Amino acid sequence: MQPINIIKSRFVPLSMENVDTDQIIPARFLKATTKDGFGKNLFRDWRYENDDSAKPRPDFVLNQPQYGGEIIVAGKNFGCGSSREHAAWSLLDYGFRIVVSSFFADIFKNNALNNGVLPVQVTEDFLQKIFEQDAQASLTIDLSAQTITIDATGESERFGINQYKKTCLLNGYDDIDFLVSIREEIAAFEQQMN
Repeated sequence: MQPINIIKSRFVPLSMENVDTDQIIPARFLKATTKDGFGKNLFRDWRYENDDSAKPRPDFVLNQPQYGGEIIVAGKNFGCGSSREHAAWSLLDYGFRIVVSSFFADIFKNNALNNGVLPVQVTEDFLQKIFEQDAQASLTIDLSAQTITIDATGESERFGINQYKKTCLLNGYDDIDFLVSIREEIAAFEQQMN
């Protein structure tokens, strides 16, 4: 995984609430056995007219060239529905490293953290302030300080994160990488137990 520390980026505003994992990555695209290639079908049914033509819908935010960046800002209750890990895979494969919302489904939140996508939960008021920004606006997420800042206004808010997952994201570790990083401590503990 790529480490995350400070990311300053423009963002894609997806102001819809209750975006479920089947909308993020429809079930018919879950046949692959690796994490690669899911980004092309991210929000597939919203991005394209139908499965046969794959004609982009110009009114969908991912098809609008004025928006871009490593951050997607979504309405309340992002990632609800089934527990498919592919939702996090598709966001990351598309290029999103951070998802901002006022509420995340727990399973999605954990899947995101386990796959190197940082879910940043903010208050409803702060979320609305982000949505009020123009297409060129940027956000700065500082994982070490656990803050998100609207760069144009300087307004900032703190967000929570499990300390173990914070350590993993800061270092680009998955669970195995973390264990390898503390192998000497594990060996010393085993020595004490003998």
